Amino acid sequence: MMTSYKELARQILEGASLTDKLITLDSIQFDEWTPYDLPIMPGRKDKISFTDARIKFPKTPNIFKNEGKAIALHSFANHELLAIEMMAAAILRYPHHTEAEIRFKKGLLKALEDEQKHFSLYVKRINELGYEFGDFPVNDFFWKQMQNLETPESFTAVMSLTFEAANLDFAQYYRDLFRSDNDHATADILDIVLEDEISHVAFGSYWLKKWREDKSLWDYYLSVLPHPLTPARSKGLSYDQIVHKKAMNDDEFVDKLTHFDDPFRVTRRRQ
Repeated sequence: MMTSYKELARQILEGASLTDKLITLDSIQFDEWTPYDLPIMPGRKDKISFTDARIKFPKTPNIFKNEGKAIALHSFANHELLAIEMMAAAILRYPHHTEAEIRFKKGLLKALEDEQKHFSLYVKRINELGYEFGDFPVNDFFWKQMQNLETPESFTAVMSLTFEAANLDFAQYYRDLFRSDNDHATADILDIVLEDEISHVAFGSYWLKKWREDKSLWDYYLSVLPHPLTPARSKGLSYDQIVHKKAMNDDEFVDKLTHFDDPFRVTRRRQ
């Protein structure tokens, strides 16, 4: 039995439980598109609700302790959950009147499925450490960008070529950090995440190239990236130009990114 894209995406986005967010994505039908108004917030209840409370991200050596490790993985898991919700929002929000638009949305579904996998892997590891998802505060930073992403082009620039591109670096950095402490279980998860993020960035690069008309990919990316985000957010700790080139398949874009600089503090911080 086929499930309407509307039914599936609304359950993921508006449903309040983790069961809603992790539903199976088999047999989806892209029936007639109807306009959709984004909610102010995704549906979340109880321990997974957003909060203004903040918890410091652990630094070495505390990140090697069980609590510090759980806090770090909890942060990574929340990013994956936000990505799941934002992918569902994109599937609902943007039209699909053509075969190309449906192909784009099928790509979003595949990425959403990967995010569900990443989230589940992180939560399983958090449980092994003696904690549960929701034991620490969760923020809504990524979701706050969603209202500004009025087109598939802006969504792809932000999600694929900015947030997921940065994870090419963060996943490697923390994989190597945990591996150095012989935590191979956590490092192996980050290896899986890294490989999937390469494909997600490649997906975004492919579609922005189809939409860019006569602009370079870099100039087009800048034109659809909403203020105040900048390309600095496309780089993480220990920026790896080689893996960015592998994902982007556009040397000029990566060369521009490599030399881009602004005061964004995350890429300047020390562990």
